[in-house]
Amino acid sequence: MPEPEQKQATSEPSESSSPLLRKSSLYREYLAEREEILRHKWIESEKVGHDIGFERALLDWIVKHRAGWRKERRRPSS
Repeated sequence: MPEPEQKQATSEPSESSSPLLRKSSLYREYLAEREEILRHKWIESEKVGHDIGFERALLDWIVKHRAGWRKERRRPSS
């Protein structure tokens, strides 16, 4: 199963969106988390041979990976 294409309109601020939104650390964090969930969805879908859906991937990722992912992102780089 090929990796699904991500719609740019929903994962990146549009040219018409406010500069505040594009610079928002909260929005950038949302986009990074969404990208991880989509990657998890793809991997898990590959394992079972069919699309598991975003909601299932989201819940699975939150339970299994979110805490570690956030901890890793907040760790100061040396």
